[in-house]
Amino acid sequence: MFRKIVISLFFSVSLFASTISIAVASNVSYVMNALLVEFHKSYPNIKVRVTLGSSGKLVAQIKNGAPYGLFMSANMSYPQALYDGNIAKTKPLVYAQGSLAYLSRKKQDFTKGIKLLKYKNIKRIAIANPKTAPYGKAAIQAIKNAGIYDEIKNKLIYSESISQTVSYAIMATDIGFIAKSSLYSSKMARFKKGINWVEVDAKLYTPIKQGVVMLKETNNIKTFYNFLFSKEAKKIFKRFGYLI
Repeated sequence: MFRKIVISLFFSVSLFASTISIAVASNVSYVMNALLVEFHKSYPNIKVRVTLGSSGKLVAQIKNGAPYGLFMSANMSYPQALYDGNIAKTKPLVYAQGSLAYLSRKKQDFTKGIKLLKYKNIKRIAIANPKTAPYGKAAIQAIKNAGIYDEIKNKLIYSESISQTVSYAIMATDIGFIAKSSLYSSKMARFKKGINWVEVDAKLYTPIKQGVVMLKETNNIKTFYNFLFSKEAKKIFKRFGYLI
């Protein structure tokens, strides 16, 4: 089920303000507020309504006529499919690159690398559904490339999105594969690198290039689209752990 959030502005907004609706992959939720605050410094009269979900489910909604003007995916294949199907108005462009991390609410010996997942004290491993969530697909790729899939497949607990995986990792499982960007949220400050989390070896999976497409070509949507490639936006993505 999708969460719709309308970002409230902390400044005066014209009664004639326009609203744009955008579909956003769950991993971007952690950086979205910072992006919108920066965007509204220059464009206070453009309200942005954000719908969060796994990229696959958002694409299904788009194909069924959901009225989004822009789609920020967690990979390139979903927006490319929309473009190839004449649904997207623009070719997919990379707005950021994401990476995977392990997260546990308990102290872990991360010097073992991915082999840690085979240990008896790791009974449940949170992972996003690889059929709909690119970060879940990347996690499965890492597990298989490490040659441990058959040994740990029964430990895997699948979530609907990468943001739900974070919740599983800190409340319901022993460890989880999450988007590194989620660790830069203020709510995650209590989890310490090397104790509760560490990056997944980037050699084990294909870099997660995240693509964006416009689904409608209105002036306001173009304005937000262009903002995503601005120096200001790139600084924010970098601050939240993305590669630019």
